[in-house]
Amino acid sequence: MSCTDPIADMLTIIRNGLMAGKKAVTIKHSNLKTGICQVLKDEGYIERFDVLDTKPARTIQVALKYGPHGEAVIHTIERNSTPGCRRYAGRGDLRPIIRGFGISILSTSKGIMSDRACKKQNLGGEVLCTVK
Repeated sequence: MSCTDPIADMLTIIRNGLMAGKKAVTIKHSNLKTGICQVLKDEGYIERFDVLDTKPARTIQVALKYGPHGEAVIHTIERNSTPGCRRYAGRGDLRPIIRGFGISILSTSKGIMSDRACKKQNLGGEVLCTVK
């Protein structure tokens, strides 16, 4: 695992877990990752997540969500902003993803939020990832 972009590593672990059909995956803990997991849970893309006090460092266990026929709820999850190339969106730049069936997750001055929550609060921020 690379330490240069921990968010991309987290998204890759989730993507690989979905492709392998796993019920849950474990990722290293950070407050940013916890915020992203909270948005994914609130928007219905994962079942739940738990922060575990494991040794030597805390981890997050993410329970992945599947449809009634075993298909993954998350079809694609992509990193938008990277450490080398940050991508920002103003409040007027936020557009629906696949006509409202996908979300963007943003880091704003008021925390980690989905693009829908940002529109309601009239906020913009760094676009961390897109989920479809």
